[in-house]
Amino acid sequence: MNALVKVPSRTKRKSIANEFNEIRADYEMSRESRFVRRRTGLAPQGGSADYHYRTETAYYRDIEKARDMDRNDAIVGQTIDRAVANEVQDGFSLDPQTGSKDLNDHLYYKWIEWAESPEACDLAGEYTWHDYEVYSSRSMKLDGDCVVLGVDDGRLQFFEAHEIQTRSKEDDTFLGVTLGDHGRHEKYWIMQDANLPMEQKQESVAVDVRNSDGIRNLFHVYNSKRMNQTRGVTALAPIFSLAGMFEDIQFAKLVQQQVVSCFAIFREQAVVSGGGLPTKNADYGMSSIEVNPAGTRYIEDIAPGMEIIGKPGEKLQGFSPNVPNAEYFTHVKLMLQMIGVNLGLPLCLVLMDGSETNFSGWRGAVDEARKGFRANQRNLVNRLHKPVYQWKLSQWIAEDSDLRSAADQLGAEFYRHKWNAPRWSYIDPVGDAQGDQLRLQNGLTSPRRLHAERGAEWEEVADEIVADMMYAIEAAKQAAQSINA
Repeated sequence: MNALVKVPSRTKRKSIANEFNEIRADYEMSRESRFVRRRTGLAPQGGSADYHYRTETAYYRDIEKARDMDRNDAIVGQTIDRAVANEVQDGFSLDPQTGSKDLNDHLYYKWIEWAESPEACDLAGEYTWHDYEVYSSRSMKLDGDCVVLGVDDGRLQFFEAHEIQTRSKEDDTFLGVTLGDHGRHEKYWIMQDANLPMEQKQESVAVDVRNSDGIRNLFHVYNSKRMNQTRGVTALAPIFSLAGMFEDIQFAKLVQQQVVSCFAIFREQAVVSGGGLPTKNADYGMSSIEVNPAGTRYIEDIAPGMEIIGKPGEKLQGFSPNVPNAEYFTHVKLMLQMIGVNLGLPLCLVLMDGSETNFSGWRGAVDEARKGFRANQRNLVNRLHKPVYQWKLSQWIAEDSDLRSAADQLGAEFYRHKWNAPRWSYIDPVGDAQGDQLRLQNGLTSPRRLHAERGAEWEEVADEIVADMMYAIEAAKQAAQSINA
């Protein structure tokens, strides 16, 4: 009886397609592969928004890295300035809405009187309210956040991100912020800079976020990406390596351009008779010899525009490379787009140059950017403008008996107000206005929807039109009575 011979089964090699099918059975990002790089520093079971800055020294060091890039890099600082200029422009305008025109006018002009006076607004007596708007917006992007403190005499004091920290460990305190129940910000520890750069920093002082009346007098300006995030993070974090390499590439290309500008001719020497090597005494210009512990180094001085006279038997060949090459500009444009998009700016606004696109492309890119500008404007109003105005109202009430009586009479209505964020002019004023008019006439949209597209509210616009017309009519009647008399 013949024994059964067991034939070994052939194993099927896994192909790339099979590997992809197995990966796609789950989320691709859940499996590490050559296509999914390993990311370090992740919380094993999920972490809070502050987990990745659990080492405080890394947080403050990153702030200084971002500031260094702002100081020394050619494009980053100007890109941040462009984003701030689009968001803040000439500043936000206050519109009190107490229900009383006389009271609204009184509060408005009282605010303007305070906001436009550096001595009344700033503790150092150097900056106006508009400066606080600009620096708050810029610090929020560059450093990640900033803090504005309202002092008892009615002035403001500005603290940069690095000044919010503690020298020693404090209970329930992270990155200089003491947290209460449900993540409520209770205190900020301020380590104020000394007056002179080389002097030692002062000790950290705890400042309550709200005063004894429950009114917020410390205003933390930051743009959080997650609800439970304690501090802001610089907008340069995702593009820090990219922006640094961009500057390195620019520097390397400039050096390359200088070198090729110096060497315009190649020497081609013939072999000397007898099979020896060419002579080595063909200098490019003045030369020098440097002696160091490593040996002797021969240095030739080269410069653009040199005239090189060939020796007998030499052949001189022209050298004119294309530096930078055509692909360089496409690559630079891509890197600038990636830097700009992290700051909410399309390429045409980063470069302030519309030659890369047509009018429709410019308009579409700018319209998309304005959506981000409006979101940042709302965040700035909620973090800074509204609480500062309410704090000023509480001070004015304590100082002025008439305002105190009005506040008691009106209640919550006394504090009603609105901040009108700066808007942008039409890209094509005549065409856009005609298009809006045509849409209204043909019933393609309503006035409220049309004004919502422009960032305004139809009810407010209508009320303002009626109020302005009424003011002009009343003024005309008074003038007519005066003339008739």
